Amino acid sequence: MNRIDRLFKEKKSGILSVYFTAGYPQPDDTVTVIKALEKRGVDLIEIGVPFSDPMADGPVIQASGTQALNNGMSVKYLFRQLAGIREEVSIPLVLMGYLNPIMQFGFDNYCAQAVKCGIDGLIIPDLPFAEYMDSYKPVAEKYGLYIIMLITPETSEERIRLIDEHTSGFIYMVSTASVTGAKSSFSDDNLAYFRRVNAMPLKNPRLIGFGISNKETFDAACREASGAIIGSKFISLLASEKTIDEAVEKLVEINKNSFFQ
Repeated sequence: MNRIDRLFKEKKSGILSVYFTAGYPQPDDTVTVIKALEKRGVDLIEIGVPFSDPMADGPVIQASGTQALNNGMSVKYLFRQLAGIREEVSIPLVLMGYLNPIMQFGFDNYCAQAVKCGIDGLIIPDLPFAEYMDSYKPVAEKYGLYIIMLITPETSEERIRLIDEHTSGFIYMVSTASVTGAKSSFSDDNLAYFRRVNAMPLKNPRLIGFGISNKETFDAACREASGAIIGSKFISLLASEKTIDEAVEKLVEINKNSFFQ
């Protein structure tokens, strides 16, 4: 069973996924960050593959990607770092990266190397659904990898149902049509969107991302989906705290009343 399926089978709500940029803050911090997050109870980790033109990312994640690229991070380097990760880490791991570096590496080779490292799924924010169906889905299925698709408040019900029918793992619900970044709370429009999707209903569980930065937004996301994804807030903590462990502890402290019980 794919580790993502196992997670959602065993834990129905309150799932915490954390995104971070590979090779940030320092080039060899990738595995250290993964191990620190798992140790403190994170359920799923999204490993960001840095790219020079990340159209869906806000300034915090963009800055981390620029630093990681300056640190020498690349797809090839990342796979070298992740070799042997499954000897130490058991939770689901997902690679999140843009299409251009993946195409340069070769999608078949990308999938082969990902599986070799124990990756469970891929998120490719700029992969059009039609291209996914025609060219990418067959290759990913050959390797047993899930491709996680994103939906937004502007995604039509027809498209959401197509994504639900033709993908596995979970659906990434982007909370807003804007780029990534922290929010203090969700608007009525955000909540109406979450509830509209919940009412469809869908076979795949959902995680809500973009704007999860405190107890209020995490708890709101967990009421409307299986859990939430924290990205920009954790990247900010990696930048502000002295060590990776302190950044993870600060993340726990911010949300201590809602998760990590």
